[in-house]
Amino acid sequence: MIKILTAVIVATGLYFLSTAFFEPVQSRLIGVVAFLVVLWSNEGLPLGAVSLMPLILFPVLGIVDLKTVTPNYSKPIIFLFIGGFFLALAMQKTKLHAVISAKLLSVFPNTPRGIIYSLAITSAVLSSFLSNTTVTLMLMPIAMFLTENKKLMVRFLIATAYGASIGGIFTPIGTPPNMILMGFLEDIDMKAPAFLEWMMLTAPVVIGMLIIIPYLLSFGVRDEKLEGAVKEKGKPLSKEQKNLSFILIALVVILLLNAPIKPIYSGLGLNEKLLLLGFGLLMFLFKFLKWEDTKEMPYEIVFLFGAGFSIASAFIKTGLASALAGYFQYFGNFEMFVILILIALFVSFSTEITSNTALTSIALPVFYEFSKTSEINPEIILFTATIAASYAFMLPIATPPNAIIMSSRVIKVKEMAKIGFLVNLIGVVLVSLVAIFFWRGYFGN
Repeated sequence: MIKILTAVIVATGLYFLSTAFFEPVQSRLIGVVAFLVVLWSNEGLPLGAVSLMPLILFPVLGIVDLKTVTPNYSKPIIFLFIGGFFLALAMQKTKLHAVISAKLLSVFPNTPRGIIYSLAITSAVLSSFLSNTTVTLMLMPIAMFLTENKKLMVRFLIATAYGASIGGIFTPIGTPPNMILMGFLEDIDMKAPAFLEWMMLTAPVVIGMLIIIPYLLSFGVRDEKLEGAVKEKGKPLSKEQKNLSFILIALVVILLLNAPIKPIYSGLGLNEKLLLLGFGLLMFLFKFLKWEDTKEMPYEIVFLFGAGFSIASAFIKTGLASALAGYFQYFGNFEMFVILILIALFVSFSTEITSNTALTSIALPVFYEFSKTSEINPEIILFTATIAASYAFMLPIATPPNAIIMSSRVIKVKEMAKIGFLVNLIGVVLVSLVAIFFWRGYFGN
C-alpha cells in the first residue's frame, strides 16, 4: 500500500507543478504517466495490471477517449512479438538454446578474457531472439559454475548481464523499446525497417560493444587463476532439435530474401509480422508446442506494449510532445553530434531509474516533434533514443539482467555502478558515432 501511496503522491505533485507550464489536459497526462512509471518501478502492483490502467485512466480523466486507447493494445507489431515468442518457447522446450549456448562457449579460449568474451557474446546472440531475462537466468548458473574465484565470478556475471543488454538491440524483437519504436514509426506513417534491415543498422553498435566491453571487463583479472573452471561440452542435436533448426534456418533465409537492398533489390514484399506469427504457429503444427505451453508466455509484456503505445499516442494527441519539444529548441542550433550525444546521455541515464519501455514511450514523441525544427532526420534521432534506452548498465533496477545477477549475492551495487557508469558512457559515444557516420548516410540528413 505504501508503494501505491508513493505513486499517488509523486503523480499529484508533478500534476500541480506542471500546471504552471502546460495546459490542464497535458498536466493530467503528466500526472498519470508519473503514476504509472512509479508503479512500474517500485512494483506496487503487478506489471500487467499497471499496464492496463491507461484504458481506464485516460478516458476517465478526459485525456483521450476509450476508442482511441484500445487500438494501441492490438497493434500489428504486437503479433510479431507473439510469433517470435512462440519460436522462443519452442527453443526453450526442446533445449535448443542450451545446445547453441554450449557450442558458442566452446569456441573461445579457456582463459579469463576468453570466458568473459564467450559469456558476453553468447548472451548477446541469444538475447537477440530470446528474452534477455530468460537468457540471463539460463547463463547465470553457468557463469558461476565456470570458476570458484570470486573476483572472476563477478566479472563473468557482469559479462552475462551486459551481453544480454547489448544483444537485445540487434533485432526488432530483442527488447521492448525496439518494438515501441516500430509501432511508433507506423503511427507517424514512417516506414519501419525490415527485420534484416534493422540488424544491419544495429550491427555496428552491437559488434563495437562486444569488442570493447568484454575487453574492459577483463582488466585486472587476466592473471587470475581459473579455480574449478569447466567448459560446457556441446551435445549432438536430437531429432527434435534438428527439425526445429531446419525451420529456424528456413525463416532466416526467407527474412534474408525479404530484406530490400536499396536500390538493387526490392525484396519479396512479404509482411514480416505475418511471417513471424505464421512461423510461430508452425510450432503447434509440428508438435514442438502445445497450447498449454503458452502459459509461460509473458502476456504482461503484451499489455506493457499497449500501455507504451497509448502513452506515445496521448503525448501527440494532447500536444504535450510539441510543448516539451519547445523546451528543447535551445539545443536546436548545436552541432548534430552534440545533439545526439545529449539525447543518448539523457535517455541512457534516465532509464537507470525507470522502465526503459515507459521512458521510450515518453521520449519518442517528444524527440519526434523536436526533430521537425532541428533539421535532423527524425529516424536518426528516434533510433539513437531507442538504442540508448537499452544501454543502462549501472543499477540493478535499470534492466532485468542487472537485477538477476544481483540476486546471486556475489556482486555489490557499488561495484556494478562503478563499472556500469563507464560502460554507459562508452555506449552513448558509440551509438552517437554510428548515428553520425552510418545512420545519417542511410536515412539521409
